[in-house]
Amino acid sequence: MGVLFPVEHLRENASTEKSKSALITIEDALKQSAEINANYKYLENKISPQKKPDAPTSIATQMKIFMDIFMLLIKMIIAPLVFSVLVVGIAKLGDFKSVGRIGVKALTYFICASLISLLLGLVLVNLLRPGDYLPLETNVTSDVKATAFKLNDFIAHVIPSSIIKSMAENEILPIVIFSIFFGIAAAAVREKSKIVIDALEGVSHIMFKVTGYVMAFAPLAVFGAVSSVVAVKGPSVLEGYAYIIGSFYLGLLFFIFVVLFIVCKSFGIRYFKLLSNIKEAVLLAFSTTSSEAAMPKTFEALEKFGCPSKITGFILPLGYSFNLDGSMMYMTFASISLAQAYGIEMSWADQLTMLLIFMLTSKGIAGVPRASLVVIASTMTAFKIPEVGLGLILGIDHFLDMGRSATNVVGNAVATAVVSKLEGSLETPSS
Repeated sequence: MGVLFPVEHLRENASTEKSKSALITIEDALKQSAEINANYKYLENKISPQKKPDAPTSIATQMKIFMDIFMLLIKMIIAPLVFSVLVVGIAKLGDFKSVGRIGVKALTYFICASLISLLLGLVLVNLLRPGDYLPLETNVTSDVKATAFKLNDFIAHVIPSSIIKSMAENEILPIVIFSIFFGIAAAAVREKSKIVIDALEGVSHIMFKVTGYVMAFAPLAVFGAVSSVVAVKGPSVLEGYAYIIGSFYLGLLFFIFVVLFIVCKSFGIRYFKLLSNIKEAVLLAFSTTSSEAAMPKTFEALEKFGCPSKITGFILPLGYSFNLDGSMMYMTFASISLAQAYGIEMSWADQLTMLLIFMLTSKGIAGVPRASLVVIASTMTAFKIPEVGLGLILGIDHFLDMGRSATNVVGNAVATAVVSKLEGSLETPSS
C-alpha cells in the first residue's frame, strides 16, 4: 500500500529546477482534484439530495410505540399467569376421582378434541403458508435459523435450574415443567395443600383482572401495529391480511362441518339439529368475541336438545377451561405463521413439541381476554420467534377471535352431547 507524503515536505526538499517543476504539477493536480470533487458533490446533491427520514417512516416509528408498550405489558403478566393457572388446574384434576366415570370420559374427549384441533391448525398452516403473506416491516429481520431437534439440548433447556430465573426471563418451558411437578405434588398431599391452592387460585383471578387491564390497551396497540405497517408498505398489505383471515376461517369451517360432524355421526347424535339449537349462542359468541358470554344460551339450548342438566352443568363449565377447539387451532396456526413470516422453517419435531406445550399452557385460562394471544406470546420466545411479529397478528386478531369464539361454543356443545350419549342420558331432542 503506497504512502502519501505531505506537499509541505516536498516543498522543503525541492532543491532542483526539475523537482520544483514536478512540485508545481502536483499542486495543480491537487487543485483540479479538489474542484472536481466539489463539483461532484454539488451535482450529487442536486440529482440525489441527502436523504432525510420520509414522513411515512417517521409516522410508522411513532405509531409503533403503542405496540412496544403492549408487548412489554404482555411479557409482564406471562410468568405469574401461567404458573398460577397451570398449578391450580392440575391440582384440581385430583377431584375427578370423586366424580368417577363422567370426569374420565370428559377428559378423554377433551384431550382428543384438543389434539385434533391443534393438528388441524398445524396441517393447515403448512399447506396454505399464510405466514408468507404477513407484511413484515423492512427494518425487522431475524437471524434465527431452525436447527435439528436434539433431545439432550431440549431436556437441558426445559428442566429449570432455578424457577426464579426462568420466571424472570419468561422461559415458558421450564415454568411449565415446574408447574406440572408442583401441581401433581399439591394434588397428592390433598388437604394439606388446600391453603396453597386457594392462594394460587386467588393469584390467578388477580392475574385475570390484570390481563383484562392490559387487554384494554389492545385497541391502541392494534392501531399502532396496523398503521405503522400500512404507512410504510401501503394499503396493499390488506390483501395479505385477507388471505390469512380466509385461511383460518377455512380451517374453522372444516372443523365444524367435517370433524365435528364425523364425531357426532360416530355416536349417533343428530348434529345439524344440535347446530340449530345452539345457533343463537354461536351468533352471540361470534358477535361479542366471547364464548363465555354465550354460556347461558348454550345451557338452555343443550337442555332443549336433550342433555340432562346434571351433565350439562358439569361438562360445559369444564369445557370452557379444557376444550377450546377454535382457540387451540389458532395457537398453532398463528405461531407457525409468524415463524414462516420470519423465514424460520421449523422442523416437524419442533412443531409437535410446540403442539404439546400448547396442550398444557392453554388449559384453565378461558377467563383471560384474548387468552390465545397470551399463550402464543409466552411460547414464541421458547422457539426463538421474534415477539414483535405478534403485532402483525394483533392487527387482525379481533376478526379471528370472532370465529374461534363461535367454534369454542360448538365444540363444547358437541362434547356435552357426546358425554350425555356415552352415559345413556341423551334424550330425544324436542322438535
